[in-house]
Amino acid sequence: MIKKMSPPENEFDIPAKNCHRMVILGSTKVGKTAIISRFLNERFDDQYTPTIEDFHRKFYSIKGDVYQLDILDTSGNHPFPAMRRLSILTGDVFILVFSLDNRDSFQEVQRLKRQIYETKSCLRNKTKENVDVPLVICGNKCDRDFYREVQDDEIELLVGGDEHCAYFEISAKKNTNVDQMFQTLFTMAKLPNEMSPDRHCKVSLQYCEVLHRKSFKNKKCKDGNAYGIVAPFARRPSVHSDLMYIKEKAVGGSQAKEKGCIIC
Repeated sequence: MIKKMSPPENEFDIPAKNCHRMVILGSTKVGKTAIISRFLNERFDDQYTPTIEDFHRKFYSIKGDVYQLDILDTSGNHPFPAMRRLSILTGDVFILVFSLDNRDSFQEVQRLKRQIYETKSCLRNKTKENVDVPLVICGNKCDRDFYREVQDDEIELLVGGDEHCAYFEISAKKNTNVDQMFQTLFTMAKLPNEMSPDRHCKVSLQYCEVLHRKSFKNKKCKDGNAYGIVAPFARRPSVHSDLMYIKEKAVGGSQAKEKGCIIC
């Protein structure tokens, strides 16, 4: 018996306006990869493995429209400033993570927020005060019994008054406030909040025909009009593709191939 193979990923010609990249930044050991694991697989892994840079891709079919979300999980160390800048330039939405029991990691988030606004203001020819960058700051590990090194007034000073920035205290381990955080991020970015982990039905790539149909009647799902599919072998776009993506963002072009939204 021959098993029917699913269509190759490059058959999904997704509109450029529906392709987005989420970048997660922060110091080492603050839980960035754990948050992404919750997002993609609804799992938590206690084992710590340093991240150099991980790239993931998820497809969605939401109310008949198809979306692509690329996720860039960055290193807590940044020995290559040019690559960090490239990650920021190509990002559409951002998650900045610090640990509530580590003041240094909070100070790193302060620096990262400034760097994102400064970098994006150069790209969009705006002042950093007028750059609209959907961004969520996460104080992770709220499940622990610890001495809190970061105070509420400091967090308020960093987040307050910025309508495009939100703050959540989360626990990737206990899955506390993680879904709410993603819902808020996608709402700020004017993306469907069905992209958040608890708002869509998870299906495997063998069901990827859902991306070509307005409904998926043969698979029952409580969130019947929203499906998510994780690409199993996603590859990070080349530097050239990223530069083309940045160019399009800067000039406001709409060529999907330059943006890299055709799956390759």
